[in-house]
Amino acid sequence: MGSARDAILEALENLTADELKKFKLKLLSVPLREGYGRIPRGPLLAMDAMDLTDKIVSSYLETYGAELTATVLAQMGMQEQAEQLKELSRKGAGASPALPAPARLAPLQAAARPGLHFIDEHRAALISRVTEVAGVLDALYGKVLNDEQYQAVQAECTNPLKMRKLYSYTPAWNQACKDLFLQALRATQPFLVADLEQS
Repeated sequence: MGSARDAILEALENLTADELKKFKLKLLSVPLREGYGRIPRGPLLAMDAMDLTDKIVSSYLETYGAELTATVLAQMGMQEQAEQLKELSRKGAGASPALPAPARLAPLQAAARPGLHFIDEHRAALISRVTEVAGVLDALYGKVLNDEQYQAVQAECTNPLKMRKLYSYTPAWNQACKDLFLQALRATQPFLVADLEQS
């Protein structure tokens, strides 16, 4: 378990029931960084501190999740708790041997520099041109997508909206997840992938 995750959990567990409810409502409206999706309201409101911590970390990764949690706490007027969380997550980011500090502080920026992954490089084209989303989802279900994410994508009414929803989960994916996405696209849309590879 990462220190940033522990810091988020500790901050949320220290909230009263009313404060936790207020936190969840603020989380639904706080501005998010580009590329991140919002946690659906229904499941969010039912979560306790432990479940909410897991959801924040899985949706936003540890470093940004801690930053987002601190932002919401600050908006609630809980500056002291927000500062404590920032301090704890900063210590965690520097102390953890799992990843070098720059990668922990900016996993997206680091990944998006020289060698962009195919699915990141061709995001706009894939959102507008993929016609067989169901096959892609079936290939990713249970490996990359959980049941809630799968259902959320399926609930969208057009293929571009489904693809956009699917892309809302990619900021939390590692290279292996993106490779599985590309593999699913190759299997279901071989001509589209070939066309984009040549572009």
